[in-house]
Amino acid sequence: MFRALPVRSVVIDIVIAVGFLAIALPVEVQIVPWAGLEQRVGTALAAVPGITVAFVFAGALAFRRLAPGLALGAAWAGAVLQMGFGRPPSFSDAAVFAVLYTAAAYGTRQVFWTGLGSAIAGAGIGTVYLFVGPLSGGAAVSWETLPVAAIVLVAAVFALGLSWTIGALVRTSRRARETRQEREVARAETAAEAERVRIARDMHDVVAHSLAVVIAQADGARYAAAADPAAAPAALATISATARDALADVRLLLTQLRHSQSEGPQPTLADLEGLYAQVREAGVDLRVDVDPMPIGDPPAGVQLAVFRIVQEALTNALRHGDHSSPVEVGLRWLPERVEVAIENVIAPAASAPASSSPALTDAAPAGDLPRGHGLIGMRERAQLVGGKVDAGADGPVFRVRAVIPVPRSAPGSPLAAPGDSSASPLSPEAT
Repeated sequence: MFRALPVRSVVIDIVIAVGFLAIALPVEVQIVPWAGLEQRVGTALAAVPGITVAFVFAGALAFRRLAPGLALGAAWAGAVLQMGFGRPPSFSDAAVFAVLYTAAAYGTRQVFWTGLGSAIAGAGIGTVYLFVGPLSGGAAVSWETLPVAAIVLVAAVFALGLSWTIGALVRTSRRARETRQEREVARAETAAEAERVRIARDMHDVVAHSLAVVIAQADGARYAAAADPAAAPAALATISATARDALADVRLLLTQLRHSQSEGPQPTLADLEGLYAQVREAGVDLRVDVDPMPIGDPPAGVQLAVFRIVQEALTNALRHGDHSSPVEVGLRWLPERVEVAIENVIAPAASAPASSSPALTDAAPAGDLPRGHGLIGMRERAQLVGGKVDAGADGPVFRVRAVIPVPRSAPGSPLAAPGDSSASPLSPEAT
């Protein structure tokens, strides 16, 4: 019934009601200053009905925005009192227009439609009251007065309906503004959630790859320490460098969480050499084939997607692959796409049915994407730039294949090179 309204708005409405009453009372009383005392008293007593009606309408004005339904009821009460006292229309009736406007602009759905009904019914009742009620002197409606009554009815419907219509337009405008604000808030929340997901994905890529390199180096140093004591310091140096780089990347991602407006630098194709060096230092025979090479500078989104896909594939090869077999990486930069292919032999323990590896547990069917967070992240990386990823075990070999489109209109996108019609390393013929 009562709306949540700022105190300032309530005070403004009360001040308006007091000002309205200050104008309405002298109009209703109409005391002549030079008249005698008896005449003044008589005039004041005769003005009591008008004063009562003025107070009722002023009260409706005072809380018309705080409780539009009560204000509409008070306006009807004032109109009924006015007709009950047999009074003609007066200045106090102007409050009805403000109440109808408020009922349409700020009332509930029920009050909104009640206001429209009140405007139509009020015009009809007011017209009947003027031409059939006590003000008519008991004269019946005739053919002479009927046209005038029709004109008064149309004018009353127009005046009262106009107030209600203006309020309805304000209501619609306010609802549209609120809807737009809610949409903007929802859009901001969606963008923030997407940013959190992106940062979480980057965090996984950084931590998973770095820990895989550290574990591989530590295991290699432990096994080689007896035969080659010099291997331990080299492994510790690699572990230290990898951990230091990972710590710097994690700090950068945490900074992005605190200051989401700054995304920070993202990996590019130039960073792939450092990635390859880390994997080779972990004791993996990594073989990289890039043919054809990219011409120009591919879009940043494509470079980031390629880097993260290769990084995650090599991380899985470190964790679950057979390090006695080579890991093969193939990149083909074609005119409209880049094709990525990574293959490694699965370690016997990882390929067993009882494996607890999150990356390979659900990867039994060839070509199915495993449910590990890293491989799901690869698929999401590719989808962000319109590409796709297929990953899964094919017998003892685990394959990751990705196709990422390179926009033709992008500045520096790779151009067609001779021999581009050759078989793709991602095609069945190439595998």
